[in-house]
Amino acid sequence: MEILIFGAGSLGSLVGGLCAREHSVTLVGRDPHIAAVRESGLAVEGAVDFATHTEARTTVPERADLAFVTVKSFDTPAAGRALADCDPEITCSLQNGLGNEELLAAQLDTVLAGICTYGARLASPGRVECTGIGEIALGAPDGGSSAAAERAVEALQSADIDAVHDDGMPKRLWRKLAVNAGINPTTALAGVENGALADGPLHDVASEAAREVARVAREQGIELAEGEAVAALESVVEATARNTSSMAQDVEAGTKTEIDAINGAVVDRAESRVPVNRTLAALVRARERGYPD
Repeated sequence: MEILIFGAGSLGSLVGGLCAREHSVTLVGRDPHIAAVRESGLAVEGAVDFATHTEARTTVPERADLAFVTVKSFDTPAAGRALADCDPEITCSLQNGLGNEELLAAQLDTVLAGICTYGARLASPGRVECTGIGEIALGAPDGGSSAAAERAVEALQSADIDAVHDDGMPKRLWRKLAVNAGINPTTALAGVENGALADGPLHDVASEAAREVARVAREQGIELAEGEAVAALESVVEATARNTSSMAQDVEAGTKTEIDAINGAVVDRAESRVPVNRTLAALVRARERGYPD
């Protein structure tokens, strides 16, 4: 199968490298990482350890059977336009936040929602560290069975990737949103690793953000209990205690965050008050405006 990874940074390169054990893979991303992969191959280290040579380029190829989108949420519209040129049979979003699938579906025919719990860090151009082995869940964005999801999962499983077809993806997406809404802005603003949210005032802030997400999910018809949302957050905090969240990395580097698709999405969809998510979103946006030119 011809598999395309659009947005081959840390996570995309890890997924692509794993897929390359069985399939023909093209990584589409930015230099200098892509140039290093093209010249010397991709090295994956850490929880899994291997090297592979895949096609690596900065533009999309002519065709693909299966595409995984791993760009930041604010680049999703551009990803949809680019992928329309090669018209993949199935496109899977493995992104943070809400709304990515709808944006991709405006340009592409068959779009799946996905969640990946593998951990990845770009150690240097051409080198990716796998910081934790997880699974990939795929399914229809609105829930229910999906023949396309079954086909995509089979392709992943044939490459020895732990993958499942979930007919309840809407709840999975909102539960992940609760985790991200609590961890990402809190760690970014406090300048701490995820483990700092295990207890104390930062735990209280992150937990209340997750509770608000659960309340908004129920307003949207998704049965996500507040206790379940907080438990999911606490589980991720424990499992990734030594990790620096993606938003904390963005703030430290002075680059654009995904706040609009995470806490901002909660605020936009809320019918009731969500003061913690509103405040976190406002504070992160203020940090972005304060970046040096």
